[in-house]
Amino acid sequence: MDHYEGLTSLAFGVGIEKNGGMRGVPDRQLSMLSSLSTEDLIPADHPIRRIRVVVDAILVDLDDTFDAMYATSGRPSVPPEMLLKASVLMAMYSMRSERAFCERLNYDMLFKWFLDLPIDAASFDASTFSKNRQRLLDADVADEFFAAVVRQAKLRRYISSDHFSVDGTLLQAWASHKSFKPKDDPGNDGDAPKGRNAEVQWHGQKRSNDTHASTTDPDARLYRKSNNTAAQLCYAGHLLIEHRSALIVDADLTAATGYAERDCAAEMLKRLPKRARRRTVAGDKNYDTKNFVADVRAAGFTPHVAQNTTNRRSAIDGRTTRHAGYDVSQRIRKRVEEPFGWAKTVGQGRKLRYIGNDRNRAWFKMTTAVYNLIRITALDAATT
Repeated sequence: MDHYEGLTSLAFGVGIEKNGGMRGVPDRQLSMLSSLSTEDLIPADHPIRRIRVVVDAILVDLDDTFDAMYATSGRPSVPPEMLLKASVLMAMYSMRSERAFCERLNYDMLFKWFLDLPIDAASFDASTFSKNRQRLLDADVADEFFAAVVRQAKLRRYISSDHFSVDGTLLQAWASHKSFKPKDDPGNDGDAPKGRNAEVQWHGQKRSNDTHASTTDPDARLYRKSNNTAAQLCYAGHLLIEHRSALIVDADLTAATGYAERDCAAEMLKRLPKRARRRTVAGDKNYDTKNFVADVRAAGFTPHVAQNTTNRRSAIDGRTTRHAGYDVSQRIRKRVEEPFGWAKTVGQGRKLRYIGNDRNRAWFKMTTAVYNLIRITALDAATT
């Protein structure tokens, strides 16, 4: 079966090509064929109108990126603009399933309006839509889209260039403990019962990332947040927010290790544009280590990190904590929990749905970009 069989011609305008290649292009003239318009059905003051304006402006910037994704010959695909817009809708409306999205697109007029589809257009074939969306995740589009959203915030002067906060969180991988097997012999899991979904008892067994790996998702790592929590196969998500509007200026997803939070935070700070004056970065007690504080200072930042004095000496002394700005940073840094909470609940990321670090990272970048979109348009509404 052809990959594009089952897609309605109204969905993306079969025969309309970009430079004669495989990249499909939305045909907005198709909406003129219908006597009804989705434009008339969406309230003028609906918040999603502001979001679509920003997304459409970003799509213009991503035109060259989309061109590079497709061959110069062949049958047109689902337009990447629609795939990206669909990803925005799926994050906003808590939809994990491409099939559920395609079903909803058949009757949800707001979804059709957002994708520039006419009111009587049929939805995408779910399998085709899923395969095409995977191409979007496998490319660098998520990074480009995130960067374009941040540029929109900078144009509006919503982003501070002086004060930041970092934090990390664990995101459960799409893999179970039963998939965590010896690296040297994945087929041998000791005396574990065989069969589908058999009960397994690991009490007394030594299982670590050095000797074991998940056969479902080899990139996932067994990790636990503290001694009082259960270990799970997971990834680590990292955010860098600024303090003026609590917008995300950088995001990343890595393997979950005991030092991933600090290493990734240091890398994100290095990616920020250089400035002559000294800046600040806040963090919780997990960042209170001698090496991290030294890295932050070397990068030109003052570390406003919470002191960890539990059976140890803090790397942050009175020279930092005596300033009023330290208390301000400690108060504002807690806002980094807002995008994490949104990504896990609304964004449906408490348990990841993809296999491998690359695709999960692309999902994380896309989801945090959508959070920024909602935040930017809310700020727009508050200032107009």
